[in-house]
Amino acid sequence: MKLSRKEQARKRHGRIRNRVTGSTTRPRLAVYRSNRHIYAQVIDDVNQRTLVAASTLDADFKGSEDPDAASTQEAARVVGRLVAERAMAGGITQVVFDRGGKPYHGRVAALAEGAREAGLTF
Repeated sequence: MKLSRKEQARKRHGRIRNRVTGSTTRPRLAVYRSNRHIYAQVIDDVNQRTLVAASTLDADFKGSEDPDAASTQEAARVVGRLVAERAMAGGITQVVFDRGGKPYHGRVAALAEGAREAGLTF
């Protein structure tokens, strides 16, 4: 029986989550990409807390004039910078990257590059 794309991504994400865990000293940078928006959270899995978050739906995101601007690589890079700046303000400098079962290219890679540009190491 062939799995749907959504089920395949869910299985990939489960395999990734078996290896990738965020701790208090090195939390997990989780990325969720939909067709229209991209979301990023820095999560402490030990205490089960979201420390910081950013997305293309945030008020700080400067691309809300054009509805299609939220689904571009540049928007993902801006979200990466936003989440990194918020994490750095909270004293977080190192994270573990969790791509959420999506391939590491396009908007997911652009978000990671934006976070690295702003100072996060992973």
